[in-house]
Amino acid sequence: MRLIRGLKNWIDLPGTVLTIGNFDGAHLGHQAMFATTSKRAEELQLPATVMSFEPLPHEFFSQKNTSLRLHGLRDKVRSVEAAAISRLLLLHFDHKLASLSARDFVSDILVDKLRMRHLVVGDDFRFGHERSGTIDTLKQLSGPFGFTVEQSPTCLHESERVSSTRVRAALQSGDLALANSLLGHRYRISGRVVHGEKVGRQLGFPTANVFLGKHNPPLRGVFAVNATHIESGQQFPAVANLGERPTVGGRKLLLEVHALDASPQWYGEHLAVDFIQQLRQEKRFDSLDELKAQIACDSNEVRALLGLI
Repeated sequence: MRLIRGLKNWIDLPGTVLTIGNFDGAHLGHQAMFATTSKRAEELQLPATVMSFEPLPHEFFSQKNTSLRLHGLRDKVRSVEAAAISRLLLLHFDHKLASLSARDFVSDILVDKLRMRHLVVGDDFRFGHERSGTIDTLKQLSGPFGFTVEQSPTCLHESERVSSTRVRAALQSGDLALANSLLGHRYRISGRVVHGEKVGRQLGFPTANVFLGKHNPPLRGVFAVNATHIESGQQFPAVANLGERPTVGGRKLLLEVHALDASPQWYGEHLAVDFIQQLRQEKRFDSLDELKAQIACDSNEVRALLGLI
């Protein structure tokens, strides 16, 4: 798959089959859209393209750094790549893009620039200035501009619509089972392992600090996880803390991963963390000795949960 950042880097093609959205989390509904896009591309013998945005539109309009996001960019790219998509086009969402009318967005970008021949959209797709464009707008424009449009059917789980909002709510409440069912796989956060303050090592529980950057995941607490070293594919059962470490005066959100019964050296390399079950909420302990004792209990709980003892 080719990652293309911005229209200026787009390579002119005779046509493309396109789907557009935020695709935060790549849940079951998104996966269905990717599959339909790939199938239509094969039928038309054209490349399958996913268009998404950085920042996401709601992040741009909120002008805050506190928006909860299921996926960082690395995980979004991996999820699209896994869906047999030829190209992922990332557009920078700014005032210029936000001010385009629905008609200009279709004519100037989708048709003139991308030469779109077929478009797959979700059941709630809105576009253009003040979200004025709808599926009906696309159908009205499809004839004059020479493309076809297809609305992906609503994806349901337990009689309710699958959505990124629903996945985020499940994770915020600690319901990993529901979140993983909506995603079709375990919730994952991946990133580069960076040096930390070595507090875990001092306590006898060395941790890998996974760099989150601007990614603000919608869950907090202590978890049983599976950690995969991306470069080698080697997997490790582990306990992870996602939070601010109040016992040691932390203020920055960190994902810390302690591999059980192993001492892997991950600095500078990439780790994928799959969340299995929440053990507890993060809390402040009165002393480092209390924290150390709790980490030991957490580690044993994960061993029992995963059948390691």
